[in-house]
Amino acid sequence: MAIKSIVKNLYNVGVDHWDRKIFDNLIPLPDGTSYNAYLVKGSEKVALIDTVDPEKFYELENNLKKLNIDNIDYIIANHAEQDHSGSIPLILNIYPDAKVVTNEKCKGFLMDLLHIKGEDFIVVKDGGIINLGDKTLEFTLTPWVHWPETMVTYLKEDKILFSCDFFGSHLAASNTFVEDEPKTILDAKRYYAEIMMPFRTIVKKNIEKLGKYEINIIAPSHGPIYNKPEVIINAYKEWVSDDVKNDVVIPYISMHGSTKKMVEYLTDALIEKGINVKQYNLANTDIGQIAMSLVDASTVIIGTPTVLGGAHPAAAYAAFLTNALRPKIKYISIIGSYSWGGKMIEQLVATVPNIKAEIIEPVLIKGDPDENAYNALDNMANIIYQKHKDMNLV
Repeated sequence: MAIKSIVKNLYNVGVDHWDRKIFDNLIPLPDGTSYNAYLVKGSEKVALIDTVDPEKFYELENNLKKLNIDNIDYIIANHAEQDHSGSIPLILNIYPDAKVVTNEKCKGFLMDLLHIKGEDFIVVKDGGIINLGDKTLEFTLTPWVHWPETMVTYLKEDKILFSCDFFGSHLAASNTFVEDEPKTILDAKRYYAEIMMPFRTIVKKNIEKLGKYEINIIAPSHGPIYNKPEVIINAYKEWVSDDVKNDVVIPYISMHGSTKKMVEYLTDALIEKGINVKQYNLANTDIGQIAMSLVDASTVIIGTPTVLGGAHPAAAYAAFLTNALRPKIKYISIIGSYSWGGKMIEQLVATVPNIKAEIIEPVLIKGDPDENAYNALDNMANIIYQKHKDMNLV
């Protein structure tokens, strides 16, 4: 990626990874990603804030050469995950006098993950400061955004927050600053849903903690930079709130068509009542789409046939994912069919212990849906409508 100037003596020397399609062998990346690393040139000292995935280190190295950087005094490690920290040992090979600046917990992680020596660190506490001459870096601990050791760095003179994963988005883009706000916020919402949502209440507290700063720019470690920081801050405040929308999310899988018929019938019944439905066939759905839908949803209905006495593995995974992401949903239920029996409902309910939502009576039928099955689905739609109405959603 080309060097991107942000303000005087501050550059993004990181890398766009345009063709990366999956992250952690788990998260789809429809728009690629970037690993942003920021070079701060003070009048006396030079700091590099975060690095890049080791696969792309050569591009970071080339950018530092283009800027004729002969010396780096500090490598700021906001987060120990390797897409940010993985190139620190390689930077230390080039700049052996540099010190890795991070908090005590992150130091331990980096020693375990990258075998960086203890003498290569400077440990800072919450509110710690490093002076670069005419530029000052202040550190604030933001645990569980999204690892327990995460922190952010604030450049006082320019009022810039280097937020690492906080406020980030998996989006490779040639522009330095956000240009397409709706697109960037959509990618940021996907990013929030996949890694931040499980820690929603802690994220909320960390947003409040950052209120002490006057912020002109937010420079995350993934995606474009916000020169209108209120755009992403306000989006996060909405996502972490307890407010839900008039949305029902239906992830489902069907083997011989019976469950599909039930899902389609329930979907139509809900839409007729003015409820927004987001339906996902688990046979071909991007899990990031489901995760994004869960951010605002009030209700989740899992549709599944019975397989060997239990839920279809794809439906079990959807339940597991919902439990792991801990969305703020208020209601949850199950619909599906079976041929000879089993304990599908008990299995799925046991899969979601983290979800504190009220369980609406499931609709489980034998074989293909008939009039009685459709009547039961109408009743479920009526219950959901009333629940949403009671919350002033419809």
